[in-house]
Amino acid sequence: MIVETGHYALVLAFVLALFQAIVPLIGVRLADAQLMRSARSIALMQFAFVALAYAALTYAHVVSDFSLVNVYENSHSAKPLVYKISGVWGNHEGSMLLWVLVLSICGASVALFSRIMPETLRAAALAVQGWIGAAFLLFVLATSNPFARFADAPLEGRDLNPILQDPGLAIHPPLLYLGYVGFSVTFSFAAAALICGRLDAGWARIVRPWVLVAWMFLTLGIAMGSYWAYYTLGWGGFWFWDPVENASLMPWLAGTALLHCMSVMQKRDALKIWTIFLAILAFSLSLLGTFLVRSGVLTSVHAFANDPARGVFILAILVLFIGGALILFALRANTLVPGGVFAPVSREGALVLNNLILTCACATVFIGTLYPLALEALTGDKISVGAPYFNLTFVPLCLPLALAMPFGQQLAWKRGNLLGAAQRLTIAIGCGLVAVIALALIKGGPVLSIIAAGLAIFLIIGSFADIAARTLRGEGHVLSRALGLPRSAWATSIAHAGIGLTLFGLASTGWGVEEIARMRPGQAVTVGPYELTVTEIKPGRGPNFDETVAHTVIRAGGVIVAQINPAQRFYPVRQMSRAEAGIATLGFGQVYMSLAEVNRNGTIDARLYWKPFVILIWIGALVMAAGGLLSLSDRRIGFAYVTRRRGAAAPVLPQAAE
Repeated sequence: MIVETGHYALVLAFVLALFQAIVPLIGVRLADAQLMRSARSIALMQFAFVALAYAALTYAHVVSDFSLVNVYENSHSAKPLVYKISGVWGNHEGSMLLWVLVLSICGASVALFSRIMPETLRAAALAVQGWIGAAFLLFVLATSNPFARFADAPLEGRDLNPILQDPGLAIHPPLLYLGYVGFSVTFSFAAAALICGRLDAGWARIVRPWVLVAWMFLTLGIAMGSYWAYYTLGWGGFWFWDPVENASLMPWLAGTALLHCMSVMQKRDALKIWTIFLAILAFSLSLLGTFLVRSGVLTSVHAFANDPARGVFILAILVLFIGGALILFALRANTLVPGGVFAPVSREGALVLNNLILTCACATVFIGTLYPLALEALTGDKISVGAPYFNLTFVPLCLPLALAMPFGQQLAWKRGNLLGAAQRLTIAIGCGLVAVIALALIKGGPVLSIIAAGLAIFLIIGSFADIAARTLRGEGHVLSRALGLPRSAWATSIAHAGIGLTLFGLASTGWGVEEIARMRPGQAVTVGPYELTVTEIKPGRGPNFDETVAHTVIRAGGVIVAQINPAQRFYPVRQMSRAEAGIATLGFGQVYMSLAEVNRNGTIDARLYWKPFVILIWIGALVMAAGGLLSLSDRRIGFAYVTRRRGAAAPVLPQAAE
């Protein structure tokens, strides 16, 4: 009965989504305040029904109701509870239900956190959200029903893919979806601005927090996904330029450009057309990623489905919303009033340069990802585009961007002084050059790693140069002046420093050490500055798997500094094996050991790595997200502004010139 309730709730949510898509737009057309206000209530009701449907599916997984096809194909009664819960979204149908749930959360959030928003803008935005919700709910009900039942229920399930039985599955997809689907809000606000013909700095101030939230979650989702691949797949790598990895990187690049463009529009009421285009582009790339993962055009460890029929449905959604938004954009773009004028050397000019580099980088990833697919579809020829292409196209764009970021922070709005900015960055430039020389003499290794590490040091120190200058000059106590600075200034410095940390972690991979060895108990193998010794190889048993564990100690200078337990696991229900890596974090580096094979003569074939500073890659992502969170807390631009007290006057968004 609970399962049927969930299915019925999903149908009602679809009906409500249609009402949300149509009724508020009629209200906007007729200037009927009551019809426009109905959008808020409908959005909240839609969220309630989708949440009920998701809860019903979760319940079925937890109690192992194998009468559901979804539960039978992706669960097992012996599977740990945490993987029963996370396994809800570890398959196509459940993940699409999670997508719809996040989409309904976004709509409900707009309905709740929009007290100062003009009624017409809010109603139009919620109507666009309703159209998106209706399309994806129809997709779920028509092609990906998670509540399909067997006539005769099996006694036991087929278990979840062993690769997905990991804590990373409980964290990575929800974070990624909050980022992907979060950009639907900015897309809806962009479409609403075009529908209403209203766009100014007030619009940017209202929308920017939603961009920040989506960008933060997508940053964390990509970082968690790379770490999950790093320790779960047993390859010892965190990024392989897999097409599905690229599918998440593209909206992140577009979203980062949009975030900076919003700053220009908010401060100077400029770059309106470009801001709207980026808002459409960011969500369009999210939809493209959904199409790639679920259409069957890609074969990847990340891909969920291999069903062309579903792919055609998603392609139709993609064409409908992207095509419709671009047509609306083309019709309305020439009515937008140009904003403030600024010199090329200025804060605005630096942000425009930032946008150009980011969009070019996004274009290189787009071409590298889709060109092989297009070539195969047109000619039947298969080619592989991997790291060499991206290293030659993407990396040369990102390194100049890292160099330019601290300079942009030092430039004034409207007109800046490039020489003065360079003088204020003297210490950062000196530290970067010293780092390059020191690394060349001490570490040696790849030239690109040395240059990237020096740039990272320059970026980290240069990110706080503006904060230091504003704190050290003037009267009063230094600490009080530092605390008195706007949170947005601190947020910018922290986020940029996070990029520097990630860049340094990426650069350090050039000094890593890899060994492939056949080991037996008591035998020591040297990897970088450490010595690994297998002390014991013995079998073990988990709730739904058998394993062979290699207990290993790590020594430095003859002293034990860590112990790891890499294992080779076998899941009998799925008849699949996977390696469980043993990882020891030592300082900012990691020793990584993965079992490739357990031999009958009592030896193991192992892959061993020493990766100095590798965890800075993910620490940097956390620091970036922390910067975004701090920016959200700024009263002038964050949700404190969007949700200020009832009764405060709503900002008036002037009518665009006809």
